[in-house]
Amino acid sequence: MRNIRITIEYDGKNFPGWQSQPGKMSIQSEIQKAIFEVTGEEVDVIASGRTDAGVHALGQVANFHTNTNIEINKIPYALNSKLPKSIVIKDAVEVEERFHSRYNCKLKTYRYIVNNSEFPSALERYREFHMPYKLDYEAMERAIKYFEGEHDFKGFKSSGGSEKKTTVRTLTKCSIRKEGTRIYIELTGNGFLYNMVRIISGTIVDVGLGKINADDIPEILKSGDRTKAGKTLPPHGLYLVSVNYDC
Repeated sequence: MRNIRITIEYDGKNFPGWQSQPGKMSIQSEIQKAIFEVTGEEVDVIASGRTDAGVHALGQVANFHTNTNIEINKIPYALNSKLPKSIVIKDAVEVEERFHSRYNCKLKTYRYIVNNSEFPSALERYREFHMPYKLDYEAMERAIKYFEGEHDFKGFKSSGGSEKKTTVRTLTKCSIRKEGTRIYIELTGNGFLYNMVRIISGTIVDVGLGKINADDIPEILKSGDRTKAGKTLPPHGLYLVSVNYDC
């Protein structure tokens, strides 16, 4: 039995999220269907974590067990020939039997894209959040650094999702950059709560709008009060960039 780790890029626009759901074409179910068509095996593809409806990925990681003797370098070609164009297997490697995409994950990096131009993009409308009002970028730069380190992010999670034993997480790097009219918010951490990235991003945008003072972020974190944080931005601006297993 082989354990195969794959790296996946996908456009989440037309999917109800990663996880298989009855009667719906999820990313997980499409990959499992492709594996069945190639190998004749029904497998369980385990991802580093679930992404919600509309969320994209540049480097989602998953693994599955198989008895196929297909050469490892040919697996991406074989699966991509069966997958819809909105899902691409970018890489496949054979890993130890005990490797688990979710349990062995050390860090994840997410990116949220804000288009801060007067008018939305016709081409990128499902891949970024349009904010037509001018944002104070310097205030946003100041605000994002307050999220770095270990904090209780209770006030930055939505109700719903699976219940976690603790809401304490460590963000090892929080950055923001501007390229033209687009603003890129990136968060790297050891774990994320339900909608945490979208709420932090919404809070940063509210700082840019002057609705929240950048220097109030520590107090908002300390309060654990969801109503004091910013709005939850829509899913289509969110990307899972990479998953790290080496640190």
